[in-house]
Amino acid sequence: MRYTRRAFLQAASALPLAAADKPLNFVFILIDDYGWTDTGYNGSTFLRNCSHNAPGLPAAGGFLTGMEAGPACASFYETPHIDRLAREGMRFTNGYSACPVCSPTRAAIMTGKYPARLGLTSHLPGGHIFPYSKLLPPEVPQQLALEEVTIAEALKTKGYRTASIGKWHMGGEGFLPTSQGFDVNFAGTFRGSPRSFFYPQWGDNPPIQAPEGAYLTDLLTDEAVKWLRANAQRPFFLYLPHYAVHVPIEAKTALIARYAAKSRPENPQNFADYAAMIQSVDESVGRILETLEELGVSSNTAVFFTADNGGVTSLEWKNRPVTSNLPLRVGKGHLYEGGIRVPTVVKWPGVARPGSVSHTPVSSIDYHPTIVEMAGIRPQAAYDGVSITSLLKGGRIADRDLFWHYPHYSPQLGKPGAVIRRGDYKLIRFYEDDHHELYNLRDDIGESNELAAKMPELAARMRRRLDDWLRSVHASMMRPNPASDPARSGERSAPARAVTTSKN
Repeated sequence: MRYTRRAFLQAASALPLAAADKPLNFVFILIDDYGWTDTGYNGSTFLRNCSHNAPGLPAAGGFLTGMEAGPACASFYETPHIDRLAREGMRFTNGYSACPVCSPTRAAIMTGKYPARLGLTSHLPGGHIFPYSKLLPPEVPQQLALEEVTIAEALKTKGYRTASIGKWHMGGEGFLPTSQGFDVNFAGTFRGSPRSFFYPQWGDNPPIQAPEGAYLTDLLTDEAVKWLRANAQRPFFLYLPHYAVHVPIEAKTALIARYAAKSRPENPQNFADYAAMIQSVDESVGRILETLEELGVSSNTAVFFTADNGGVTSLEWKNRPVTSNLPLRVGKGHLYEGGIRVPTVVKWPGVARPGSVSHTPVSSIDYHPTIVEMAGIRPQAAYDGVSITSLLKGGRIADRDLFWHYPHYSPQLGKPGAVIRRGDYKLIRFYEDDHHELYNLRDDIGESNELAAKMPELAARMRRRLDDWLRSVHASMMRPNPASDPARSGERSAPARAVTTSKN
């Protein structure tokens, strides 16, 4: 059965809460363009004086992290509050974003559906910046359809107060958070990045005023704390999607100086400005956790922490890579692991064992069904994702394939294609020439050993399954470009800007 939005809301409103006396609260923190190794707990590059020159790779495929390596090691990025969240909850070594760019992942989080099913497969407004490419991308809707049931709408049927504070990027007027189940929208617009992280330089992008010199990450946190204080006596859902650490890469002067002093050019992660932005995000996480404790609701609030895609490794900010996702391959805009594997932590007090680790692959599509189950709401029938509550309880979920469909040329020079992950194996189909690449992620997390020729039967089976899935979700496909010119395929439409991809 496939629920309409209206039918689902009516049916869900008739259901009792799982724990009527004390409903579970939810905080969902989403960081923009945040790489898998951009946290201390997950292996931010160690400094030169550390006894480990680089994180090790144990059999489970995760890192020997800063927490495990001992006090002799220090990471370049400092994330003590995010690391604390990881110690207090469950971290997922195979946490994925539903797309290598932002808007589609955000839509998947809100709905529990694949971007391909929603048709929203590109960052908005999308468009095509390579006029001589071999293929043309499909048109994409400019908003998340109102017919879709968001997490906020599902929770409101149970009396939850809801707020979206930060980046929205899933539609403009008529499709903003307050049209999608949120009581409050602060700073969310159709835009994907601020003009600046400092006021008044950001002007009307985002359209909020602040004291002169105010830093956007701090301002969003101030508003989130204020909202929590005003709503702590009722069940609440706070969605805090930071604009950071997306470009422009701007941070506080004192923090930049601090990281510049410890930066080493031989370390792949060495950009002081970016490290300073990360510290401000980490401080935001700390303030949210402290506020929950101060209000006496920490023990009854589940906290989700993840990112919309991998860190930026292309040379698109002042002609330098922003971060390194090593040992993962490349980053944002690419279907390799650096573009889609992201930091993922869930804290569920009294349920998820503190400091626990799951190696089971999970995705953006899983958050909606997970949260509604945790809240005691009957799930909608059309989810592509699954509830991961059994994982959080220390159990298992059924084996399944995960999929990606990205029929676009990314600004970071990522090629259009599709992906299936089945167990340890990952197959990428590239649309330009229809070739495919096969990797064993357990043995080869960096995707350096291509196996399609050595394992043709497995590659063929996975390719058939991927094609079947594309048809099942009615994926919008690319079409030949009549202006295609191989000699000029890398040229951008005006304003032209040279961007190459770092090996990191």
